[in-house]
Amino acid sequence: MASTNILVAKIWSFCDTLRDDGLGYGDYLEQLTYLLFLKMADENKSQYQIPKGCDWQELILTKHIIETYELILKELSNSGGMLSKIFSGALNKIHDSVKLKKLINLIDEEDWTSQEIDVKGEIYESLLQKNAENSGAGQYFTPRPIISAMVDCLQPKPKETVADPSCGTGGFFLGVLNHLRKTKLTKSQHEFLKFHTFKGWEIEKSTARLCLMNLFLHGVGDLKETPEIEVTDSLKRASGEVSKSEKVNIVLANPPFGISSSDIPTTDKKQAEKDGYFLRSDFWVTTSNKQLSFLQHIVTMLNDNGRAAVVLPDNVLFEGGAGETIRKKMLEDINLHTILRLPTGIFYAQGVKSNVLFFEKDMQSDSPATKEVWIYDYRTNIRHTPKKNPLKYEYLEDFIECYKVNKIAERSETWSLENETGRWRRYSYEEIVERDKTNLDIFWLKDDNLIDFDNLPEPDVLIDDIIENIENALANFRMIKDSLN
Repeated sequence: MASTNILVAKIWSFCDTLRDDGLGYGDYLEQLTYLLFLKMADENKSQYQIPKGCDWQELILTKHIIETYELILKELSNSGGMLSKIFSGALNKIHDSVKLKKLINLIDEEDWTSQEIDVKGEIYESLLQKNAENSGAGQYFTPRPIISAMVDCLQPKPKETVADPSCGTGGFFLGVLNHLRKTKLTKSQHEFLKFHTFKGWEIEKSTARLCLMNLFLHGVGDLKETPEIEVTDSLKRASGEVSKSEKVNIVLANPPFGISSSDIPTTDKKQAEKDGYFLRSDFWVTTSNKQLSFLQHIVTMLNDNGRAAVVLPDNVLFEGGAGETIRKKMLEDINLHTILRLPTGIFYAQGVKSNVLFFEKDMQSDSPATKEVWIYDYRTNIRHTPKKNPLKYEYLEDFIECYKVNKIAERSETWSLENETGRWRRYSYEEIVERDKTNLDIFWLKDDNLIDFDNLPEPDVLIDDIIENIENALANFRMIKDSLN
């Protein structure tokens, strides 16, 4: 781990030099993606089979480094297979030949393919995390302990299909990959894992490129057959619904927070003919709220008895209108059995209050499919910051123990009238539907930090809290305005 951190710091520190030339963190990571690939291809020529004249040695030996680099990118983008997917639309954004040469030399000092796949992947994952820390995309980078906990609760099995409709750089896929590799796989199971397990959608081409590279570095796919990562809006379907062939066993996702998409999915065929709308006949209700649309979409993606774990903001639990309709339909049609309330301060963006919803399509269940909802409050009196006090997997082990993986029927509350500090509590279907708007934003623990003049936090912590609360309020107001429109 120490050598990984040193290497990441070494490569990442060079970004500060390039920022003087106007190169952003995302652009820098994209250039690293191209160069790392070429370096590894040079170290293992028999596996990568890079077209002649497009290899690493051309970059090392050329006297015209800018021109050579740009020609290589153009040639690889037209080479087919994984090469075309990684290098599609690739452009050089480092226009200072001295700085480009220095970056190439930094990468050339390491022997990347001599390391284990997991180590290479870990280095790349660390670079992706650095990008999240330092760019405006921090709210979309799901903390890896959260991913690990979600995966451990769902327990993916060999030859199950896994999808993420907003896959970003592939964090959930890596969580499943790490989980499945803990067991000894047969040859056919390994082949399925490598080529057929994962299906993702990502609307940003540059992010999809990073996802492919991330998976490739972790041993998924090869130059001939690549994981299915589509560069498109996953909500849109030509037929107006998710086809049977698209359905999967597991969905893991953290859909993008924020304002609604420019195009709105609608259940009304006539409305779908208007500009700004598209048909989703398999949805319960029309809504401009992006998170509510993704939640409906994820339900439609699941096979019979399929299961999902999804990170969603607080407003999904309490918003009226379409939100109330969707919550009622989920309780009736889907087994929404668990909610994990997450603390603030775990994302690289301020003011993000979120939850993980765990649910499954229980085709054997009578209506309502949800008999009870179990809620774990890991928010009240919990304080984390991404750098000073980051969330760790061991902090979620009590939740995982309470979750009773594969033994949900054996769950028992830690909260009681005798133990009012218990974080794990059960609510029946009847109790929830009696709440105003079927509100699932449920909490019961006393907040010890509301007023404690004798033990006030440090000033910088107080300021962070104020900023966090204001930004969260603004985000909620935007969502409410969005839904009204």
